Amino acid sequence: MDRLLANETVNAAQAGEGPPLFLFHSLLSDRASFDAIVPELAGSFQTIVPELPGFGRSRPVAGGLAAVADRMAEAVRDAAGGAPSIVLGNGYGGFVALQMAIRHPGIASQLILADCGAVFSEPGREAFRNMAKISREKGLEAISDVAMRRLFAPDFQAQHFDLMRGRREAFLRTDPDVFRAACDALASLDLRAELAGVSVPVLVMVGEQDEATPPPMSHELAAGLPRAELKIIPGCAHVPQLQAPQLFLGALKGFLP
Repeated sequence: MDRLLANETVNAAQAGEGPPLFLFHSLLSDRASFDAIVPELAGSFQTIVPELPGFGRSRPVAGGLAAVADRMAEAVRDAAGGAPSIVLGNGYGGFVALQMAIRHPGIASQLILADCGAVFSEPGREAFRNMAKISREKGLEAISDVAMRRLFAPDFQAQHFDLMRGRREAFLRTDPDVFRAACDALASLDLRAELAGVSVPVLVMVGEQDEATPPPMSHELAAGLPRAELKIIPGCAHVPQLQAPQLFLGALKGFLP
C-alpha cells in the first residue's frame, strides 16, 4: 500500500504492523532494492519504504542533502505519529539518514547505516564530479555501466542478467537533475565533526566488495559514532540487501528489537 507523507510530498510503500521501520534507498537504485527483505521485516515491523525526494512520485527539494534530510524527517514524523522509529539507509539513503539524525536529534531510536560513511576520499569525490559531468554532457546512459559497477561486482553482474537489466532500467528512470544534485552534495559532504552528537545505537554495515563506499569508510564512520557496531557482509558490494538478502537480514538480528 502506498501513502503520501510530509504534506503529500513523499510517496512511500507501507507493509506490516509493529514499531515503525523506515528503509531509505540508494542513489543508483530505487525502493525496489528492498523488495527481497520487506516481507520478512513486515512480519515484525510497520515497514515504510519511501521514495526519496526527486525519485518516483516524491517531489524534489532544493537545498542539498540538508534539505533532503529535513524533508525525510518530516515524512518519518508523519508516518510514525511520534512512535520511536528505526531508520535503515543504504548508500545515498544512509547519508540522508545520518544527516537527518544529526539535524533532528531524537527522530530515530536506532540507525542502520549500510554502505555509506561520513566523508569520501578525494578519489571518491572526483568520481561523483565525473559522473555529474558526463551525465550532464551525454545523459545517464553514458554512465550506466559505471553505475552498475558501483552497485555490483562484475562476477555478480555476469551471473544475474535479468536482475541487472532491471537495475539498469531503474537507474535510467532517475531524474538527471536530482542525480547530479546528489552527486554534488556527496562530493562536498563531510559529517565527521558531527558524528559525536549522534547518541542513538547505530549498526554500520558494509559489503566487503563495495567499490562505491569502500569498507574503510564504514570503519571510520563506526569509529566516530559513540554507540556503533560494525558488520562486514561477505561477498557483497553496494546493495547487500539485494545481492544476498538472507545474509543482510541475518546481520540485522541482535540489533533490531
